[in-house]
Parts: sequence; C-alpha cells; structure tokens
Amino acid sequence: MTYDLVVIGAGPAGMSAAIKAAKAGAHVAIIDENPVSGGKLLGQLYHEPDSGWWVGRNIAREMIAKASSLGVAIFRKMEIWGIFPKWNIMLNNGERLTTEHVLIATGAAEKAIPVEGWTKPGVMAIGAAQTLTNFHRVKPGKKVVIIGVDPLSLSVAQELKMAGVEVAGIYPPPATEVSSDKSNPKQIIQGLSAMAHLAPNALLKAAGKAANHPTIKNIAAKCYPSFGVKVWGIPLHLRKTITAIEGEKQVEQVRITAIDGNGNQKNGRTKTMGVDCVCISGGLYPLSELAEAAGCDFVYIEELGGHVPLHSPELETTKDGIYVAGNITGIEGAKVAMAQGELAGTAISSRLGLLQKGSDAISEAQVKVQDARANAVITFQQHIESGREKLAQCWHTNVQTSSGKG
Repeated sequence: MTYDLVVIGAGPAGMSAAIKAAKAGAHVAIIDENPVSGGKLLGQLYHEPDSGWWVGRNIAREMIAKASSLGVAIFRKMEIWGIFPKWNIMLNNGERLTTEHVLIATGAAEKAIPVEGWTKPGVMAIGAAQTLTNFHRVKPGKKVVIIGVDPLSLSVAQELKMAGVEVAGIYPPPATEVSSDKSNPKQIIQGLSAMAHLAPNALLKAAGKAANHPTIKNIAAKCYPSFGVKVWGIPLHLRKTITAIEGEKQVEQVRITAIDGNGNQKNGRTKTMGVDCVCISGGLYPLSELAEAAGCDFVYIEELGGHVPLHSPELETTKDGIYVAGNITGIEGAKVAMAQGELAGTAISSRLGLLQKGSDAISEAQVKVQDARANAVITFQQHIESGREKLAQCWHTNVQTSSGKG
C-alpha cells in the first residue's frame, strides 16, 4: 500500500501530524504497537492552574475520532520489522507500506534506577503505575512508596492519592553512579523550584521559588526536616533514601536510611516500613532506535534527555523524507509534542505541494511550538531551551559541512 505520509507512533505528536496532513489532503497512515491509540496521553491526569483538569484519555479520544473522520488509516497492534529506502516499511504481519515521507514519533521510555530488591513483584516504573491508575482504573497497590523526586513522580503521586492509594512517601534514590544528581538534595531542590507554580499552597509556592537561589538551595538541603514536607498530604523526603526493597516473594517492606545534604548515607540511621508496592521514577529518554535503523544522524544533548536525531527547524532529519516529532526530539510535555506534530504535518504538506504558494503556515507552526514550550505547565528537563539551542547549532554545522541539505 502506498501513502503520502506514514506516521510511526499514535501518541500526541503522531496523531497531531496525521490530522494536520490529512486536513491538507494527504493520504495518511498511522502505525502503533498498542491496541489503543493515544500513547502517553492515555495515562495523563493533572490540574492546570489556569485551565483546569487535563484529562489525557479524553484528548486522545477526540484526536482518534478526528483522524478517523479524515480518512487516516490506523494500523493498531502492529510492529515495524524494518524500514528501507525510499521508504518501505515492513510490518510484522507481512504488509509493506510505501511512502516518500515518514514521521517517526516513537516518544520516550523510562530510565531504570537499580535499587536492591527492584526485581521483586510489586515494583514498577512510575509510568506503569500512572497507566494502571488513570487508564485501566486499577490501583497498583494499597500502600505505595515512590523512589525518585521529579515532575513525573510528583504528578503521579497526586494521581495515586486521588485514586484512593495510600502514598506513604516520596524519596530520592540511593546515591550510585546510575542515580547521579537524582540522589543529591541540593540538585533535587533546584529541580523542584521549576515546579513551584504547581505547589498546593502559597507557602510552598514561595519556598519553591526562593529555593532556586544557590545560597538558599544549600541552606534548604542542610535544614530540610528529617520527617519531610507534606505536598498534597504526601510526605516528600529529601534527607532519607530507600536503600532496599524487601520481601520473600513480593514487596513487603522498604529499608529507609537517613542521608546528609549531599545525599551521603548516615551509618546506623536505618528503619523499615511496610508497603506492598514501590514505584521507581528515573526520568525519561528519547526512544530513537527506529530512527537509527533508518540511518538518521544523532547527537547527544544532555539537556534534551540523551541521544536525539539531528533535525532541521522543520523537523526533517538528515535522511531525506524522514521527520521526527515529540519526545524523540527531547523530553517535553504533551502540548509541545502536539505542536511539534502539527509543525511536521505542515512541513510535509508543504513538501507534497498541498499548501498555497506563499503560505506562512510553517512559520506559524514553529511559533506555536515555541509558545507551547514557553507556557508548559510541567518542564521535564530543567534546561530544555539550552538543549534546543545546542541542537540548532548542531544542525547549522551539519548544513555547512554537508552538500547543502536543510
């Protein structure tokens, strides 16, 4: 089967691109390995200070209906076994889709943080707990602790509590080579300052904003109470860490150890607490294996979450006709991914000759991406703007040293 555009990934970026291109008149197909379209949208549920509740599954439902009404072919429960020039996409059922334009919107995956006992039944990634709770309506446990202090873990902690789960506490991981700054109270406080606007009361909002100052950050890490600070009624600990997950056949308890302001464990300051579930939040990284298989060039940018495909301001990679959008380009929220999807769909529509000559649609779509980033309620990477600037510089260098692509 031949299409004008094949989108890989039916999350917010992929569906937005498919809708945009289909509206312009393109013949579009979407491929996704999951039985239900929507990607990470399906598990999202949070309150935005200015616009109320963001219910991801409702947004996904609306986008699926829109794509279907525009005639987009949706291939669910399909895996891609190969992608070959120019461009042939082989599916696991033996079908082959042919197109000149591919959008890879495969999203992100969760990073693991190994903790002693982390392979026991009852231990799961924080994103799994979010999907279980918000999409499948299943509680991951009765009494839960969360390892990892970041925007995702705090959001899911609130969602779990609203679902009736007892969230016994949120703790930084033990300091190892893998956990890096995620175990350092000073670095955690600096990261939390970016979320001050989401704090549940005025006092925490003010404290969060002030904590961005280096001196105050150091004092806060040193003087942070050993019993934690409650956020949404959930104890948030920065001076204690979970050093082991224990139980004979499944999670039964966790071992909690006191740490100093630099994340170092204090000898002899350990206790246990009974729980039946542990959620680990280690952050996210771009899921980019398919782009690599297609031969796209990559660049490592820490501020974007890791290795990302090198791409133009229109989101086209170093392989002609292959575009990227969403978290594969750097870890951000759903609204940025949707705006990027619209940009990619617009750029591809222009390449197909479906836009009016002299149209400013691409520039307008680029501005929408910038606006979505500037107004993001939750920022997953502290220095995302710096990361985007580095990526733009890398692309500019690529254009100068190549045969004029871009």
